[in-house]
Amino acid sequence: MSASEPRTSHSLGVVTDGGFAAGLTVRLHDAHAETLQVGSFVVVDGDRNRYFSLVADLQLRVTDPNVASDPPVSSPLLRAALQGIHTYVAAEIRPSLVIEDVDGDKPSAPRPARTVPSHFSIMRQAEETDFEQVFGKEGGTKFGLGQPIAMDGVSITIDLGRLVERPSGVFGQTGTGKSVLTRLLLYGVLSSDVANALIFDMHSEYAQERSDRPGIPGLVDLFNHDKVRVFSLDHRATLGTTLKIGMNQIDPEDIALLSEELSLPQTYDGTTLLLQRAFKDAWLSQLLNLSGDTLREFVENHGAHEGAVTGLQRRLRFLQQAEYVQEHQSDSQIEEIVQLLRQGKSVVVQFGRYDGFRDYMLVTNLLTRRIHEKYRDAAEQRTGKERGLVIVLEEAHKFLSPQVARQSIFGTIAREMRKFGVTLLIVDQRPSQIDSEVLSQVATRISGLVTNDDDISAIVSGASDRTALRSMLASLDQTQQCLVLGHAIPMPMIVRTREYSRALVADPEVDKRKQDGMALIRGLRAERNR
Repeated sequence: MSASEPRTSHSLGVVTDGGFAAGLTVRLHDAHAETLQVGSFVVVDGDRNRYFSLVADLQLRVTDPNVASDPPVSSPLLRAALQGIHTYVAAEIRPSLVIEDVDGDKPSAPRPARTVPSHFSIMRQAEETDFEQVFGKEGGTKFGLGQPIAMDGVSITIDLGRLVERPSGVFGQTGTGKSVLTRLLLYGVLSSDVANALIFDMHSEYAQERSDRPGIPGLVDLFNHDKVRVFSLDHRATLGTTLKIGMNQIDPEDIALLSEELSLPQTYDGTTLLLQRAFKDAWLSQLLNLSGDTLREFVENHGAHEGAVTGLQRRLRFLQQAEYVQEHQSDSQIEEIVQLLRQGKSVVVQFGRYDGFRDYMLVTNLLTRRIHEKYRDAAEQRTGKERGLVIVLEEAHKFLSPQVARQSIFGTIAREMRKFGVTLLIVDQRPSQIDSEVLSQVATRISGLVTNDDDISAIVSGASDRTALRSMLASLDQTQQCLVLGHAIPMPMIVRTREYSRALVADPEVDKRKQDGMALIRGLRAERNR
């Protein structure tokens, strides 16, 4: 069927007004006035082209203002007589993609819309073939994220290869299922073998199913230990290897990230500089052991301020109570994590009872900084292209706020590490608190319900039709719905996410996609090696 052949049997309405910048107005047939939703995927069959569009708004309109000034409240018969003649519903739609009219049966690939259809072009509900033309079928690097709203049996796919090319983000307020959605994405990434992941699991949700949330598996439950390894700061954890951090591995910049959490004084930088000059990598353990004569001797010999030193001591005492912190530790465990990542395995770092922001930010920054160094050195030494790595970062605004992003290792990764094959997947409920420069690098954004105006503005920043996208975000259900936009999907789309459960591994479509994905990756690697 060519683009010029309208499918009138599925007609929802006709185009009556509008423009390229403002969008199109479609007068709906009466029967469809309450069947459409904001965010629905529709198609306008123009004379020459087929326009793939989203419903941005629904409006009640009248042809005669007198009808609205004297509404027939008490007469159902009169209301029915006026409906469709003097009263009607209009849909505001935004064409995103277009298929140009071509000769023959093979349609062209969808391209960004740069024109509009003519008056009275027919708008219809999108069909399965339309979805396949725009989003493609599941398989290879295409992962079925879910279904369109109010439509069953159709899959909306995202391109996982494009997802991991650049930083991405999962957003949504508390209770919208961000961690479940993130696990679903990670399942797709790992099963398609497009990259592996380093996951900083603040609340012990990603590795295995929790007793208080039955039916929601962890990645180890789906892939086992051959694919996913677990390290835990809590020695009481029943899964994985206990991770130890040495004070000799902690640099002042790791502590600087905690300045807000620890209420560090402005003299912090100068004090740590003097400590490092005096004690090298033992600066932290020496600081915590300074007292009496040794403290006075250090102050006198190095020109430090005694109050600044003792104040810093007080704020860092928590490290002496943390069992995962040792006075001295080799880099063997960090090297082990790096080797696992290079071998194609994914790593989950759990925090157990150390799930406060102090411990989470300290360890996450320290490990990421050292792994960043390894990947950067490998690229500079040209030892071969590193396997793609996605770093999953919860509570991302703590690491990427305007105050710390320019000095944070995560700000560096967001801006520069794509060339080394390392990208971020940030998970956050307050995207408005993330530095705007960093947020501009987040190429794919997947968001559940958000009601804060600043957060909504941050999510849709940089998009071409922010007003319509704001309306779509506000229309989402509390759970299992999300708005997807950006690099990994051809056009913005509201998706009802697929069920995340153990049934994924028994899904024949998923098994086929996994096999196709692995074959595609093997072919790409062989081509690169040639």
